[in-house]
Amino acid sequence: MKRALKIGLGLLGLAAFAVALVWALNVRDESPLTDRPAAAPSAEQIRRGEYLARAGNCAACHTARGGVPYAGGKGIDTPFGTLFAGNLTPDPATGLGGWTADEFWRALHNGRGKDGRLLYPAFPYANFTRISRGDADAIYAYLRSLPAVTQAAPAHELRFPYNTQAALAVWRALYFSPGVQQNEPAQSVSWNRGAYLVQGLGHCNACHAARNSWGASESGLGGGLIPMQGWYAPSLADTAQASVAHWELGEIVSLFKTGMARGASVSGPMSEVVRGSTQHLGDPDLRAMAGYLKALPQKAPIRAKAAAVIPEQRLGAEVYAQHCASCHGRQGQGEPGIYPALAGNRAVTMEPGVNVLRTILQGGFAPATEAHPRPFGMPPFAVALSDAEIAAVASHVRQQWGNTASPLTAFEVSRARGKRAD
Repeated sequence: MKRALKIGLGLLGLAAFAVALVWALNVRDESPLTDRPAAAPSAEQIRRGEYLARAGNCAACHTARGGVPYAGGKGIDTPFGTLFAGNLTPDPATGLGGWTADEFWRALHNGRGKDGRLLYPAFPYANFTRISRGDADAIYAYLRSLPAVTQAAPAHELRFPYNTQAALAVWRALYFSPGVQQNEPAQSVSWNRGAYLVQGLGHCNACHAARNSWGASESGLGGGLIPMQGWYAPSLADTAQASVAHWELGEIVSLFKTGMARGASVSGPMSEVVRGSTQHLGDPDLRAMAGYLKALPQKAPIRAKAAAVIPEQRLGAEVYAQHCASCHGRQGQGEPGIYPALAGNRAVTMEPGVNVLRTILQGGFAPATEAHPRPFGMPPFAVALSDAEIAAVASHVRQQWGNTASPLTAFEVSRARGKRAD
């Protein structure tokens, strides 16, 4: 009896210690809130806040399809259920109208809502915690200058136990650590600015990094599947994928500014980033980001699986000749500035090959930018072609004209069809 009591007390003590540890880790670096009213923002602060909100691409998540910008309500699908983005307009009942600058800063820096509840990391505060207080105040000033829209976000639709604050507190104790960006003294001012934009406000790691089974992003920009979307955000530190280490600085800036550069163009989720965010940034910031990405340490390339001879070679060639060659060329050479080349194209040959399938299924559309307001696009073939035909033509372009990537199967096409296409 005494032994059982001792064991019980010991387990109770361990549980109490674990709870205290989780609580302590969840209140790290939190400052007391103040009731002092914010000073009236200047026009310059509001303009700066608008620019920073563009850099963070806030409208992309906080605008429902066909809705008012920043009024929230957009559903964000995750492996744990659907989250709905909040209203960032200054409506006092459903938006930021009742928020103070301190509370807004706490949301970005500590991932905590106005009422003190922990926020879900679909709102990327793991990156936004790096934002400076001055920049946070500028974004707050801009959002408060918007027309107020009364629109409450729907309740989150998460499965148990992911819908509990306790589970979220444990996740944060394991995977979230608040802290503003620290400059590297050995690096240039431009490099540090680029690091701040890429790692913090731009939250590039939220897509360009793998996630574990609990939804936490790995550090770095090593590439990863974007949950629920069926797209692969390529590694920015792998020359076989999307590294720009060997590019000229101006080419990288052009890709951010126009969506096109050096025979390459962006599509899929990155198209929205260029359209809604990077094309609006100033050249000094774009050059800073480009310089930071260009200087990333390079990892050994992810080698493609050994290419195999596929029985559908003839079918793939026939589909390509009928549907693809008129734009991309009989030898996959493309048309400079209009249609991308497929020969030697890293987006075609990278592993995994899901982006090729996603592009064939739903089409390929470069972003509309000031430099290219009406870019050429590729129509979707999800209805026109069968799984076998799509697998055959995808394998064809991955194994022709010097390309040596692995073939893709009809099963992979079927699985890709089941993914949500944004």
